[in-house]
Amino acid sequence: MFHRESGVFKTTYAADMALYPLPIAKWTMIALAVIFVLIVPMMVHEYYLSILNLIFIAIVGALGLNILVGYTGQISIGHGAFMSVGAYTAANLAVKLGLPFWLTLPAGGLMAALIGVVVGMPSLRIKGLYLAIATLAGQLIIEWTINRVPAISGGAQASIEVDRPSLFGFAFNTQGRLYFFLLFFAVIAIVATLNLVRSRIGRAFVAVRDQDIAAEIIGINIYRYKLLAFAISSFYAGVCGVLYTYYFGIANYEQFQLIVSIDYLAMIIIGGLGSVLGSILGATFVTLLPIVIRIFMENVGGLFFTAAEMANVISGLRLGVFGGLIIFFLIVEPEGLNRLWRNIRSYFRVWPFSY
Repeated sequence: MFHRESGVFKTTYAADMALYPLPIAKWTMIALAVIFVLIVPMMVHEYYLSILNLIFIAIVGALGLNILVGYTGQISIGHGAFMSVGAYTAANLAVKLGLPFWLTLPAGGLMAALIGVVVGMPSLRIKGLYLAIATLAGQLIIEWTINRVPAISGGAQASIEVDRPSLFGFAFNTQGRLYFFLLFFAVIAIVATLNLVRSRIGRAFVAVRDQDIAAEIIGINIYRYKLLAFAISSFYAGVCGVLYTYYFGIANYEQFQLIVSIDYLAMIIIGGLGSVLGSILGATFVTLLPIVIRIFMENVGGLFFTAAEMANVISGLRLGVFGGLIIFFLIVEPEGLNRLWRNIRSYFRVWPFSY
């Protein structure tokens, strides 16, 4: 009996609404904080730190998309476009005005939120597949605008080089330093999302997702909350794009094309729609999968393919595996990896009893 709920009594509303009401949950979070803040940076090689850094960035973007798709039920295929809005906003502010990251980062998120509200306006009249096509149109329009307007994209290559972020003269210019920089924003995004989804706004999002007509009957302004969901999701996407820009030191539209939007959809589907933990698991899984495939093919693929064919095979295999996994989870476990974790947790909560 790992959770010991029978010995936990709550006597105040604050205790009942606590983020982690059970003692074991609090101690688990403390243990994870010690591991990720103290142990991992000292014990893990820089290459693996770079992978963790990519996971942290992906978590921020996946959380934003899950707020829109998983919690509010508004389908979007334009997440990568909102990331590019945040990236180019921050890049232009940093290069042309010399602003620090603690100003460019929220500015990129706010600009993406503004564009997200504009793209989300069709959600006031359409839903489902039609809304997905509208967000796809937004993705294509934003890509075209970035490529055709030199004042935004920085020229023919549509690339803007950006210096690594710094704070009080301390530059985050190594994988170890970037690890703490990105971990901070990943934690902020996780905590903010956990608090959002259990607030009045989060409950309204779920009501709109489950039955928008019934939500409107009980007094929820579904139009306002749909646009608010687009704004919050796009803000997360914009911040994610800014983090990508500072991590790679460049803003380039190729980092935010349609395939990126599909990758983030895969994250929340595989991880679990409407779940913060599912966003984290999905972002981790989808980020690690191409690396695992590449390592596997480098060790085994040489037996079947030449070196010239290997790159195309790895790229095609990655897309095939992604598609297969999405179909698999939609059929076998629609609630994704989060559901599998809940099944394991439920088993150990009542162990050794069968019920």
